[in-house]
Amino acid sequence: MMNKKRGKPPPDPVAVLRGHRASVMDACFHPSEPLLYTGAADGELRIWDTLQHRTLSSSWVHAAGAGIICVATSPLIGNKVVSQGRDGTVKCWDIEGGGLSRKPLLTFKTNSYHFCKLSVAKPSTCLAQARHTSYLDESIEQGGSLAVELKEPSDNYDLEEGDHSTVEMLDGGGTSIEKDQRDPRESLIQTEDFVTTEGPKLMALAGDRASEVQIWDLNTAKRLASLPQNCEGRSAEHSTKSRGLCMAVQAFYLSTHGFLNVLASYEDGSMLWWDLRSPGIPLSTVKFHSEPVLSLAVDGSCMGGISGAADHKIMLFTLDHQTGSCLMKKEINLERPGIAGTSIRADDKIVATAGWDHRVRIYDYRKGNALGILKYHSAMCNAVAFSADCKLLASSSEDATVALWEVYPPSDSKTDTT
Repeated sequence: MMNKKRGKPPPDPVAVLRGHRASVMDACFHPSEPLLYTGAADGELRIWDTLQHRTLSSSWVHAAGAGIICVATSPLIGNKVVSQGRDGTVKCWDIEGGGLSRKPLLTFKTNSYHFCKLSVAKPSTCLAQARHTSYLDESIEQGGSLAVELKEPSDNYDLEEGDHSTVEMLDGGGTSIEKDQRDPRESLIQTEDFVTTEGPKLMALAGDRASEVQIWDLNTAKRLASLPQNCEGRSAEHSTKSRGLCMAVQAFYLSTHGFLNVLASYEDGSMLWWDLRSPGIPLSTVKFHSEPVLSLAVDGSCMGGISGAADHKIMLFTLDHQTGSCLMKKEINLERPGIAGTSIRADDKIVATAGWDHRVRIYDYRKGNALGILKYHSAMCNAVAFSADCKLLASSSEDATVALWEVYPPSDSKTDTT
């Protein structure tokens, strides 16, 4: 039985989206429609129909010399997409008939010019409705329907001419806000600014200071806070200056009380967990990596997540909200360094990583077991993203393409169950 499964030919991407003329830096799915947003290094934002695999809209939304580093959506900010460029701006766009509005609804002048991607705050309840919880358990326990050899690719991982598709599945209203227009409440933060009953209205991003994280209101385009609240005069233990640049952020709400929390990672490999009720001192400080942490993702319950870095490790961790501690759950060692992006699927079953070695790796999120290595791209992978219905995985690359994959997709019967 297992031998027959191991002999099954590996699947190709279900589609390869071509059209960008520069490195595709980021990708994200619409929370409810069959749309994919991609942003490129030349400032182009494309909207793709994921059913017909074609471009619906193409717009240059940031300066070509700076490009786009992040595109983001959320089920609770409506029919909108947020783009972040290295031109010091973030823009929020409305989606009209499958295309972007002519002008951004809001423009945030952040004066942030480095490569840290912003994070639209996510509530722990927005993903709790995922109902596909049993189909993967069975397939993983039985070795998976696509299982072949349990091994890493050879050291010679450059793709040969014409060899572009392989997978190894393993067992087991335009408002501009200037930089200095800080909200006067920033020096005395009000708790209600960071409480939500309707979903994410805030975003976190690296600030214009090297180690600063800023919180912005997506409704008013006002900057509400900085982390730490006062970058000066803090003890060495809580200072972020010595940690270097902020490299990745993940903002999320807690279902128990709805207060905004932020995970921020830094150039020295450390990660800090902030609660916006106490913006001066982090809840927890850990250092799981020896190199800059390039990507963070928090799961749907906001009780844990994954980090990828420039070193040879992927870390799974848990967040203990009662004690305010971040604990290592699983350390995954890699043969080759560099994870540029991470994504946890909506059902909290599997996780994907985007590697410098052109590979997309799939893991069982709960156990940390390797499930597969997806090979298509001929250059570094920049980002990975799962669709909200758990059916598709998108990977974007410096080779100017986006690949769509089906990895342990839920069955139609389970998808249609109400």
